[in-house]
Amino acid sequence: MWTAKHRWACWPYHWRMSGNDAPRIGLTMYREPASWGVWSGGADLLPDGYTAAVRRSGGLAVLLPSDDAGRAGQALDVVQGLVLTGGSDLDPAEYGSPAHAQTGAPQSDRDAWELALARVAIDRGLPVLAVCRGMQVLNVALGGTLIQHLPETVGTDLHKPSVGTYGRHDVITAPGSRLAEMLGARAEVATHHHQAVDRLGDGLLATVTAIDGIVEGVELPGPAWQVGVQWHPEAFEGERLFAGLTGAARHSLIAAASSD
Repeated sequence: MWTAKHRWACWPYHWRMSGNDAPRIGLTMYREPASWGVWSGGADLLPDGYTAAVRRSGGLAVLLPSDDAGRAGQALDVVQGLVLTGGSDLDPAEYGSPAHAQTGAPQSDRDAWELALARVAIDRGLPVLAVCRGMQVLNVALGGTLIQHLPETVGTDLHKPSVGTYGRHDVITAPGSRLAEMLGARAEVATHHHQAVDRLGDGLLATVTAIDGIVEGVELPGPAWQVGVQWHPEAFEGERLFAGLTGAARHSLIAAASSD
C-alpha cells in the first residue's frame, strides 16, 4: 500500500536535510586526456586541492562533470554552494572576440555547461566561489569580456611566471568589500593565468587588484555570497575563502530546513 511514509522515503535527500547536515558544494571538473593504470582516454577530473579545501571547510564535495547546459538547474538542485574551478581558456566567441594566437583550443562542452551553471546560480542567489578560469566564466556569463594574453598588456610574466607551478604575488583589496573582510587590506596569492577580466560583467564589482592594476577579485553586491578570485585558493592560503563559501551554504541550508 502506497503511504505518506513511502512518499517521504522516496523524495530526494536534499529536500529533507536538517540544519546539522554538511552543506553540499558542487565543483565543476576538467575534461582532459588522461592515463590511469593500463588505461588512457578522455577523463573528467579535478585536482584534489579543491575537494580537500571543501572538506576542511566543513562542506561535502559533489563533483559536477560537464553535461547538457539545459540541465544546469537540475544539477544545482542538489547543492547549496558552487565552485567554478580553474582550467583551460574560454572560447573567445562566448564574449564576441576573435581568438588570440596564445588562446588555447576551445572546450565548447565545458564552456556551455559552466556558463549555464553560473547564470542559474546567480539567478537563484546560490553561494558561488569562482576560481581563476571560474572567475572569467562568471564575468562572461554576465556579459563581460577578457584580456586574452596578459604579457602583451602588462609587459611581464607576473601572473604566470613558470610552467607547471604556481607563482606568488600580492593583491590589494577594496576597503569594505566582502573579500577585504576575509583577506585584509593585502594578501599574497598563488597565481597561474595568462588571461584576465577586461570589461566587467553586468553588476560585478572589481574589489581586488594586483600591483599592476589587473583585476584579481570580483563580487556581486547584495545578500548572496557570490565571489570570484583570479588566483588559486585551493593551492595556497585559501581557508578563509572556502570557509566563507561553506558558511554561506550552511546558512542557506539551515534557513531552508527552518522553513519546512
